[in-house]
Amino acid sequence: MAAIDRPRRIDFNCDLGEGCGNDAAIMPWISSANIACGAHAGDETSMRETLRLCRESGVAAGAHPGYADREHFGRRVLQLEPAEVAEQIRQQLQRLSALAEAEGVGLVHVKPHGALYNQAANDGQLADTIATVVRDFDDQLILVGLADSELPRAGVRAGLQVAHEAFADRRYLADASLAPRGTPGAVIEDVDVAVAQALSIVNAGHVDTLDGERIRIRCDTLCLHGDRHDAVDFARRLRSAFAAAGVHIDPLDQRSSGLTSSSIIGT
Repeated sequence: MAAIDRPRRIDFNCDLGEGCGNDAAIMPWISSANIACGAHAGDETSMRETLRLCRESGVAAGAHPGYADREHFGRRVLQLEPAEVAEQIRQQLQRLSALAEAEGVGLVHVKPHGALYNQAANDGQLADTIATVVRDFDDQLILVGLADSELPRAGVRAGLQVAHEAFADRRYLADASLAPRGTPGAVIEDVDVAVAQALSIVNAGHVDTLDGERIRIRCDTLCLHGDRHDAVDFARRLRSAFAAAGVHIDPLDQRSSGLTSSSIIGT
């Protein structure tokens, strides 16, 4: 099989505003921040603080809406009616957008959180619900979803720009889904191993799965989880590895010409 001709540019995103205490230290190493909108985590104070950090650091700000389930950090699977999901997302986008406007920060993207994100990767109806809410709220926002899953496909159907996301510190299964949290080895704790996986994804376009296969993977944006105990060191190590490999870090709003619907269909 011929090698994939992949660009040497990547967005490097992190979930922030979730109360982990690392936000200011992580900011210098990333290009996009996914800001918790007060449902699974965060409040007005954390949202304002994170937006200000984005403004000061030149980091693209995006919304990170999740299920209103703080007890389980938005990682518990919920079966809600589409209208209820839509209303939860709409309220979170409105809340963050109002604060962003007050802080003089433009929102660039939307990336669902936790269980909502993972369910939308496989559930086309849920993915369409999310994409429709985002489009109706602001059709210039970029919808971020698991690479080659239902969520970016729904974004394309809704006429949005989409970004296919991959993960440095999560193991994949042979169907390109993420190994469920709680599965042994699902989270890569060893920073060296996670950095190696990130470089394989960005440079070679493939990843070795937890079940022993090697699969192709699309990646417009690479995620770092901000709730890791070693998140700051991990972010620094990844940036250093990218620099050594000649990979340039650009936020999604500076790469939007490569994220149009027409460029993503069939990739």
